[in-house]
Amino acid sequence: MKLFLLGVATLAGLFLASSQAWSADKLLNASYDVGRELFAQVNKAFIAKHPGVTIDQSHAGTSAQARAIAEGLGADVVTFNQVIDIDFLVSKGLI
Repeated sequence: MKLFLLGVATLAGLFLASSQAWSADKLLNASYDVGRELFAQVNKAFIAKHPGVTIDQSHAGTSAQARAIAEGLGADVVTFNQVIDIDFLVSKGLI
């Protein structure tokens, strides 16, 4: 469980760090279902520091999210818990 929480915290940190350089008004985070509540809180904290930015969330299993992205879902950020699904996006040239 500690490793899982560390992984989620790392993803949250990467989300925040990478988004700071992003200048979009609206971001889409495609995430796995388990992260729904976590990212609701992370998004609030990010928006508080970046007024004018909105973050939409798309939640499903990571394989379903990866397929949706490959089929055209315009995700700006992915927060997956399965390496195989990240590898799938890499193989499609999307990362």
